Amino acid sequence: MATAQSVTESETPTSDTQRFAGLALFVLSAQFMTVIMLGAAMAPGYDFGGGAISDLGVVAETAVLFNASLVAVGLLNGIGGYVFYRTHGSRWILSVYVLAGIGAIGAIGAGVFPLDTGGLHGLFALVAFLFFNVEAIASGTRLAGPMKAVSILAGVVGIAFVALMAIGDAGNAAAFGPIGHGGTERMIVYPPMLWLLTFGGYLMGAPIDDAAVPPEKTP
Repeated sequence: MATAQSVTESETPTSDTQRFAGLALFVLSAQFMTVIMLGAAMAPGYDFGGGAISDLGVVAETAVLFNASLVAVGLLNGIGGYVFYRTHGSRWILSVYVLAGIGAIGAIGAGVFPLDTGGLHGLFALVAFLFFNVEAIASGTRLAGPMKAVSILAGVVGIAFVALMAIGDAGNAAAFGPIGHGGTERMIVYPPMLWLLTFGGYLMGAPIDDAAVPPEKTP
């Protein structure tokens, strides 16, 4: 007799599905973290404390590399989020991935509308900042044990610095403290990116029954 949590064979996630989701999310983060490190080394006079990460998208030496990386972030987040959805079946979590993929059009948007285009860039970047962190928390609701705690902690830290960034950008620059605007922005971006590395590896390595809560059943 089937248990209350059983799913039909067609709905049951496979280990290959899980691993592919993990691979997409891992590559997303690995390539972006590598590119922003290389870009900061390549951009003449780049200011870690005072400069935005998106400055790398308008400097001639790094613009193509950085903006192409942002496009990859958006595409891989959408792919990884959809494939992960096939393991849990929760539509609201998929919608968060989509928004963080529009926040990856906040990522792609930062590539299509770089820093020097003004308001459009700022809007897309804000969506990216917020929803990549919400993505970590949302994914944590389908997990258990240490990975659940890591997911929620990463998202909470990132969102806290989104709020701090808003205070600083509203005219209270003292809110940035000794790490400056650039450091504050990195404290928004690094937690979800490091989480994606961890979560991607977790999905690639954990047994399917341990990696995610069984898919939700629709009436």
